[in-house]
Amino acid sequence: MISQATVLDIMRDAIYTVLITAAPLLLVSLAIGLIVSIFQTVTSIQEQTLTFVPKIVGVFVMMMLVGSWMLNNMSSLMTELWSNFSYYMSLG
Repeated sequence: MISQATVLDIMRDAIYTVLITAAPLLLVSLAIGLIVSIFQTVTSIQEQTLTFVPKIVGVFVMMMLVGSWMLNNMSSLMTELWSNFSYYMSLG
């Protein structure tokens, strides 16, 4: 059976990879949301749907810029997990 330490190591690596991979998209969405919010405050426009289109466009552009890096991060984690599969099975 796989030890708890091994499972925790796998989960730690997976969570770290997810956080690092999603960070650029989340930061762009946060920055655009902040800019639109400041714009809405300055101009007194209180339209709730105004933030959606700029965020969608910003996230789409960011995915085009860093999409291959994101895919490489996820692929390297899966490659590492699959290459160590026999090791994990020998623990059991």
